[in-house]
Amino acid sequence: MDIAALVAWGVTASGGFYLLGTWIQRGGIRQQQSGTSRMPAPVVFGHFALAAVGLVVWIIYVVADKSALAWTAFGLLVPVALLGFVMLARWIPVYRDRAAAGAAPAAAAAHGAEAAVPAERHFPLPVVLAHGLFAVVTLVLVLLTAVGVGGS
Repeated sequence: MDIAALVAWGVTASGGFYLLGTWIQRGGIRQQQSGTSRMPAPVVFGHFALAAVGLVVWIIYVVADKSALAWTAFGLLVPVALLGFVMLARWIPVYRDRAAAGAAPAAAAAHGAEAAVPAERHFPLPVVLAHGLFAVVTLVLVLLTAVGVGGS
C-alpha cells in the first residue's frame, strides 16, 4: 500500500506542478499586488512546499519503513489538504466567472479585459479534478499505511 500511495502522490504532484506552472506563467505572482488573483501566494507556495516535504518524507518512509515517518508524512498532508480546500474554494467562483464570460471573450479581449483575468482562470477543469481526486486517494492511502492496514 505504501507504493500505491507513492504512485498516487506522484500523480498528484504532477498535476500540482502543472497548475503551479500555469499560475506562475499566467502572472499569478504579479497579480498579488493588484489583487486580480484570488490565490494568495503564501497559500499557493505553502501548499506546494508542505506537499513536497511530505513527499520526501514518504519516499524515506518507503525505504526505511519507520512508522514515525508514515505518521509524519500524514501530519504534513493534513495542512496540505486544508490549503488545497482553501484554494479550491477560491478557485470555484473564478471558474464560474469563466464559464459565464465564455459567451463574449472576443469583446472582453478587445477592451483589454485579459489583463484583469485571474491567472487561475486558465486552470483546466480536468487537471483540477484529477489533482483533487488523486490528493484524496493519497491522503487515504497514507493514513491506511500509517495505521498498518495492508502491511508494508
